[in-house]
Amino acid sequence: MISANNITLAYGKRVLFDEVNINFTKGNCYGVIGANGAGKSTFLKILSGEIEPNKGTVDITPGERMAFLNQNQFAFDEQTVLNTVMMGHSKMWKVMHERDAIYAKEDFTEADGIKAGELEEQFGEMGGYTAESDAATMLSELGVKDDLHQILMKDVAANIKVRVLLAQAIFGNPDILLLDEPTNNLDVETISWLENFLADYQNIVLVVSHDRHFLDAVCTHVADVDKNKIKVYTGNYSFWYESSQLAARQASDKNKKAEEKKKDLLEFIARFSANASKSKQATSRKKALDKLVFEDITPSSRKYPGIIFKQDREVGNEILKVENLTKTIEGKTIFSKVRFDVQKGDKIAFISRDPIALTSFFEIINGKMKADGGTYEWGTTVTTAYLPNDNSEYFTSSNYNLMDWLRQYVPPGTKDVDEDFLRGFLGKMLFTGDEIMKKTNVLSGGEKVRCMVSKMMLQNPNVLILDEPTNHLDLESIISFNDNMVSYTGIVLVTTHDHQFMQTVANRIIELTPKGIIDKLMTYDEYLADDRVKASREELYS
Repeated sequence: MISANNITLAYGKRVLFDEVNINFTKGNCYGVIGANGAGKSTFLKILSGEIEPNKGTVDITPGERMAFLNQNQFAFDEQTVLNTVMMGHSKMWKVMHERDAIYAKEDFTEADGIKAGELEEQFGEMGGYTAESDAATMLSELGVKDDLHQILMKDVAANIKVRVLLAQAIFGNPDILLLDEPTNNLDVETISWLENFLADYQNIVLVVSHDRHFLDAVCTHVADVDKNKIKVYTGNYSFWYESSQLAARQASDKNKKAEEKKKDLLEFIARFSANASKSKQATSRKKALDKLVFEDITPSSRKYPGIIFKQDREVGNEILKVENLTKTIEGKTIFSKVRFDVQKGDKIAFISRDPIALTSFFEIINGKMKADGGTYEWGTTVTTAYLPNDNSEYFTSSNYNLMDWLRQYVPPGTKDVDEDFLRGFLGKMLFTGDEIMKKTNVLSGGEKVRCMVSKMMLQNPNVLILDEPTNHLDLESIISFNDNMVSYTGIVLVTTHDHQFMQTVANRIIELTPKGIIDKLMTYDEYLADDRVKASREELYS
């Protein structure tokens, strides 16, 4: 068990935690959620000892080992890939080197022999004799090929480093596992492997993630960071979200009798408890939900932005025609033979094993990058709004406050563009009061994305082009964005690592590869499960 006792942390006048008391127990996976800046990652660092709180203590059951996913991709540059993984079990790694140092002594004494024997016993108890093969197996399961295992970390690609550091964190079956955004930069196959691994994990896991599909797949509980406190709720993220929304509606319904409210909440619990049997965490989550009482369900204080896209006009029959687009970067073909037509009603998810291919394609069809070959043509009725992966070019000036920044993107001919008009669009994205006078050069990544969405809503587009729209956003903004894209009646072209966004929005999947495309009218989950698609993918990437 790990417990936080009276944890208090403040930076000047900004209080993150105020006397937080919470216990985390074996066999449970806790999804740590909260608004951007609430202190989710900071709390994990307090638990790991990386940050010292102003007040309070962290207690761990004696003898238990903790592991924390390292986010520094350069920390192990001079180590081999295999050694980096084994270093995750720091005590075993220390014992191994202490033992080897004794054996390397020229004047090996009887005392050295006794000490070496003690170390050998410790090494064996910690699984040291199979550590190298165990680490190699884990790397292979994570898609790190055998020929990379003895390569120095500084010589492997960034996407490989992420997998190695993940293997390091989970190596040796730690008693307490802390994961901060573990799915970042992982492909769908690796994320699926991690979901299955954590679903079978018998120890304590705390995970911070903005991926709702991942949280739903692995979590038995939600630890909500809100109002300087942390409260644990039973169930996965979807259960927490829907129950908090239901509780909020119940609280606002003054005419409904207490008995009726209780009945609705109990029916809600029963429904989710039944559905839990379909989840990877079925057994533990269903047992927990069966014990849940309706008093445990409380409204959330979260605020959700109003992301609402409207069309000035519907698209015509000709929307986008792409003919044989090809792009090569630094001598490497990232996509070729890209040809397709966009049809009315299309919401297309673009995927690729190379994220550079996706951003390059979106930049090309938005006129910001040139293709090496091929053409594309937009229909005359189309009005596009583009959310780029890198929005830095829109925030280079230090002279604009949010009001002035947004004013420059008001479409020509728009009437009644006064302060209230602009405040309305900024307010939908939760910029209120004096916040609209904030200079754009001091905005956080999430605030910049919310500004970009305000700008896009002004345009009333009938085609939305979204390159990783969930990046930098909190879960509340992601949910609002996702819900509006489901109900939006225009065209959507999107690429995202958010599985649920992809699954619920897209009705067509196009995969860009170096040898051509795969184009299927199906959902994302159907695409991933289709055996014919799997065969085509292997052929096009080989």
